Amino acid sequence: MYLFKPFKTIFLSIFIVLLTSSCGLYEKVDQRQMPDGAKAKARKNVEEGRGVGLGGLIKGGGTNYEFSTSNPIWRASLETLDFLPMSTVDYSGGIIITDWYSENNSSNESIKITIRFLSNEIRSDSVKVQVHKKTCQQSTNCVVNLLKNSLIQNELQSTILKKAALLDKQDKSKKKK
Repeated sequence: MYLFKPFKTIFLSIFIVLLTSSCGLYEKVDQRQMPDGAKAKARKNVEEGRGVGLGGLIKGGGTNYEFSTSNPIWRASLETLDFLPMSTVDYSGGIIITDWYSENNSSNESIKITIRFLSNEIRSDSVKVQVHKKTCQQSTNCVVNLLKNSLIQNELQSTILKKAALLDKQDKSKKKK
C-alpha cells in the first residue's frame, strides 16, 4: 500500500500540470511575428496602454506613462551637455552624470557634472546641478572638490531651464495645431 503512495502523488502532479497547461491560461506567441521577443512585446504593451497585471486582480489600466522625449527638462539637459562624454544617463532614476572633461587636453584640471531631476515641472528647484573639479599635480596625485554656487553651475542651470521653457512652449504650440 505504501509502495503506491509516491506513484499516486507523481501521477496526480502530472495530471494537474497537464490539466492547467491545456486550459489556455497563457497565450502562445509565434516568434516569427515578433523577432525581437520581449522588447517588442513590452513596446507593444506600452503602445496599447497595458501594464502589469496579476490575473485580473489589478483593475484599471489608466496608467500615465511619461517618457524622456516628453520631458522638456530632460531634453534640454541632454542638449546642453551634448558636447560632454556621458558616464551615466538614467531617466527612471532622474540623473545624468558626465565623465571627466578637460578643455584643451589639459590633464591638470577637469570637471564632472551631475544633474538630478527633482520634478518634471519647469521651475528653478526642479533641477539640481553639481560640478566637481579635479585638480592633479601629477597623474597620481589628484584632488576632487565640489564647486558650490560656481559660475558654471549657475549658467548650466539657467541654460537648462531656458531651453526647457522653449521646448515646452514649442510642444504646446504643436499640440494646438
